[in-house]
Amino acid sequence: MTMRMSERTVGQEEQDYERPLRALRPRTLDEFVGQEGVKERLRIFIQAARARSEPLDHVLLLSPPGLGKTTLAHILAESMEARIKVSSGPAIERPGDLAAILTRLERGDILFIDEIHRLRRPVEEVLYPAMEDYKLDIVLGEGPHARSIRLDVAPFTLVGATTREGLLTSPLRDRFEVTFRMEFYTAEELAIVVARAAERLGICAAEDGAHELAARARGTPRIALRLLRRARDVAQVEGASTVDRALARRTLDMLGIDEAGLDSADRNLLSIMLERFDGGPVGLETLAAATGEDKDTISDVFEPYLITQGFLRRTPQGRVATERAREHLGHASVSRLL
Repeated sequence: MTMRMSERTVGQEEQDYERPLRALRPRTLDEFVGQEGVKERLRIFIQAARARSEPLDHVLLLSPPGLGKTTLAHILAESMEARIKVSSGPAIERPGDLAAILTRLERGDILFIDEIHRLRRPVEEVLYPAMEDYKLDIVLGEGPHARSIRLDVAPFTLVGATTREGLLTSPLRDRFEVTFRMEFYTAEELAIVVARAAERLGICAAEDGAHELAARARGTPRIALRLLRRARDVAQVEGASTVDRALARRTLDMLGIDEAGLDSADRNLLSIMLERFDGGPVGLETLAAATGEDKDTISDVFEPYLITQGFLRRTPQGRVATERAREHLGHASVSRLL
């Protein structure tokens, strides 16, 4: 992301303490690691839109948290040489809030709405004609004296991001011309992410150290970068010059992250399923009550990785802990873990 393209406060963006973290984000598709299918299609759509001197079609990004949806939205703005306005579903409370945003957009601008599934229905109703016809319908007054006026909106690109595809209404989902589903990263891809980030942070990361952090990052770049920063802290305190495998393992052990990338909360969830419910099936509401976690946190944060790694299954009757979960927890500890 370049500063000239953002509508965030320049003074905030230029804070010294934020620069190292922002420097970790890739700024082009070539720098963006992984998601090769997504990148290949995006390059075609971007090239075609620029050749026609038209805004990019509306884009919907689907993935679990931390896989790069926000980063990809900023890369789209950079590639289209466009400004980007960033907001989120919960932040746009009333139709007037959305109208204020839309009327300030210029031709070709990108509006990025994170957690777009959390838009209120009246706000969605205002968004539909803006997406399809670049028109904005505003109702003035109330009751029998109310009247509607239609305003033109500059052609723009809406980039919506969500972790909960099932909560998107059909009318909203159908108005996105392009949909991308982002997948978890491989350990090899995350090792590249860690190595590049270490270089930008001024840290010497050995190849085995980068792979150790990547292997336990749950297939998620955001987690991999967080682990790298914690390894940097350990290296600084210990006076180490390199993040090697031994230092990475000390960091991960300190954080309670095991060889499969599971932390204490993951293990606690699986342990409760095995010990209290004999592995399941157990309903989401019951599981949330037993663990003290919000049900959305379980379904959005814990389950995607646990399911892809074979520790958990969803069935019509409820969640079921797999044999691999039994073996993993039994190998780590036969008692309650953390």
